[in-house]
Amino acid sequence: MPATVVSASRIISAPAKLIFEFIADPSWQPRWDGNANLAEAQSGQRVHRVGDIFTMRLTAGGTRDNHVVEFEEERRIAWQPAEPGCTPPGHLWRWELEPLSPSRTRVTHTYDWSQLSDPNRLVRARTTTPDKLEASLSRLAALAEVS
Repeated sequence: MPATVVSASRIISAPAKLIFEFIADPSWQPRWDGNANLAEAQSGQRVHRVGDIFTMRLTAGGTRDNHVVEFEEERRIAWQPAEPGCTPPGHLWRWELEPLSPSRTRVTHTYDWSQLSDPNRLVRARTTTPDKLEASLSRLAALAEVS
């Protein structure tokens, strides 16, 4: 049985503020998504607080409302995806940023499906492994380190 909480960390040579903008603005997310699951998000949905909801179109054609459940500017953000208009079924995506210097940041990406209540999502949840989270970190680093 795979772990229900998986994570990956990486040091990125960029300031936490810049990296956080790429995460907190959903329109950037398809560019760094290591799961190849995100197609697009309209601009103007930048997250500012717990309770915000941003909408993402998926590569498979569906749409998800992402309910922000944790937020600390430039430090931490987490959301729970759900079908539009529905209660989140219990899985969570989290990003934590730890500034190491003005130009270096440790970024930890976590996927937690320990509370997932929708059996139809279990197969996909099991395929979200640390290497997929590492792929997101690598793509995020590529964006942030050239900006």
